Amino acid sequence: MVPRLLLRAWSRAPALGLGAPCRPLSAGSGPGQYLQHSIVPTMHYQDSLPRLPIPKLEDTIRRYLNAQKPLLNDDQFRKTEQFCKSFENGIGKELHQQLVAQDKQNKHTSYISGQGFDRHLFALRYLATARGTSLPELYLDPAYGQINHNILSTSTLSSPAVSLGGFAPVVPDGFGIGYAVHDNWIGCNVSSYPGRNAREFLQCVEKSLEDMFDVFEGKSIKT
Repeated sequence: MVPRLLLRAWSRAPALGLGAPCRPLSAGSGPGQYLQHSIVPTMHYQDSLPRLPIPKLEDTIRRYLNAQKPLLNDDQFRKTEQFCKSFENGIGKELHQQLVAQDKQNKHTSYISGQGFDRHLFALRYLATARGTSLPELYLDPAYGQINHNILSTSTLSSPAVSLGGFAPVVPDGFGIGYAVHDNWIGCNVSSYPGRNAREFLQCVEKSLEDMFDVFEGKSIKT
């Protein structure tokens, strides 16, 4: 069986069905083959990956402000900066200590680090809500709501035990994209509310993949 790219889409709840197969991911051998057939299964090293530490609060705040700066004017950024400093030196420090303590008691879990900041701030917000604490001003800042208005919500669950799955959009004008990467095929399901055209978005995804395939094969991109 020739492995192919599979695309599926839902505009609402019912499935629209399987999209037309695209070009093979790989076929035979030779210099044009860009999906290598590895003898090691895709998820072989998953269980041996190191446990990610909780990032420092000051690092998360710095990355958050770096992400906000291009989106805000000077006055808005100064207000957001003040909220961040107040949070970092106040309730945020206490919530962070609580999060670190919980992390030490749950060695089977892991947290995002690196350039990410959203999950760290979300965890602190969750702890504040769980404690019944008034929501810190940082989370009431319109800039926080704006940067968390995620038009694209993506996630994956690649497993031999799962043949079909998807994820819903998290905002009314967004798309939910469930994708899977296997040893011999990749694919995605796209969902949206009625105000968005999931099929049109899926066609754009397919065009983007076709462009990448052309680059891998040394061809010019079709406009």
